[in-house]
Amino acid sequence: MPELPEVETVVRGLRGPLVGRTFTGVTVLWPKAVKTPSLPEFTRRLPGQRIEAISRRAKYLCFYLSGGDFLFLHLKMSGDLLVEPASDPPDPHVRTIFDLDNSHQLRFKDTRKFGRVYLVADPDTVVGKLGPEPLADDFTAADFKALFRRRKGRLKPLLLNQEFIAGIGNIYADESCFLAGLDPRRQVDTLTGEDLDKLYHAVRQALNRGIMFKGASLDEVYRGGEFQKHFQVYQRTGEACYRCGASIQRVVLGGRSTHFCEQCQK
Repeated sequence: MPELPEVETVVRGLRGPLVGRTFTGVTVLWPKAVKTPSLPEFTRRLPGQRIEAISRRAKYLCFYLSGGDFLFLHLKMSGDLLVEPASDPPDPHVRTIFDLDNSHQLRFKDTRKFGRVYLVADPDTVVGKLGPEPLADDFTAADFKALFRRRKGRLKPLLLNQEFIAGIGNIYADESCFLAGLDPRRQVDTLTGEDLDKLYHAVRQALNRGIMFKGASLDEVYRGGEFQKHFQVYQRTGEACYRCGASIQRVVLGGRSTHFCEQCQK
């Protein structure tokens, strides 16, 4: 699943061709993708609305529309967004087609059919329960430390909890723990203030590096990203740690593959 840097990369790529464009129609080829409102209301309400801005909240893309609505898209496991001429035949895995006022279409391609679409008047309907954005300018180390008060459990599963902090997934949790020198299996109630300071900066460093390299491209869906060439631990099981030379370990933690260096992350 794309994480914060991958979604941020998609958002930045869509702003140029889409901001200022108006939706003139929508065709839903996989009705289960539309979570709210009802399909008839969705296809009636969206056309005529202009795209005023595009942003990201956690792993969601958010389109600010002229009619006061918000269009949220979640790419899930295999989603991809393509802006293509309406005259070009769509890929067979395109599930939703958004017609634009310039003879182009925004096409939501989703091989596994897990992607989701929401059209709402209140953003909190979709993203209200999400935790803070780790890269927000006003999100301080003190704010980060406050999240851990009275928390229990292991470190990595907590970082993956989207209601705790938004946008971090498997890749960037592993990379953040490595940069902070913290074992992902660590019980969070044993973390010191110094540990949390290191983790705060490590999370931001890992995410910003991901954005700088346009995310990670691990399959054919997310094109052009190169962060996978700069992984320190993720998917490097058995390879030598770049820092100390020890072998990178893999365990399953909270049902997720977890990669770390036992020497650097004691």
